[in-house]
Amino acid sequence: MKTLDTLVSERDFMQNVLDLARLTGWRCYHTHDSRRSEAGFPDICMTRRGRVVFIELKTASGRVTDAQRDWLGALSACPGLEVKLWRPADWPEIVRELQ
Repeated sequence: MKTLDTLVSERDFMQNVLDLARLTGWRCYHTHDSRRSEAGFPDICMTRRGRVVFIELKTASGRVTDAQRDWLGALSACPGLEVKLWRPADWPEIVRELQ
């Protein structure tokens, strides 16, 4: 039996995250067409009240590419930046983080 988490598309998941973030006062950036951009850069960059968060979103079964892993690692090494990898099952944590 499939759970709701496994049925959510990455596109719908991203829209839900962006909608919640904007409703709770975050300023968000997402590249809509990344085909000519650096491979692996996180899906969303957002900021609010002195916080900067880079977020990679994946479906329940989505795999992190080597390029994505490299970017997440490089950004994690920067003091003051927060880096997240979120999946639909993380929704309760996402709500807590964004409120």
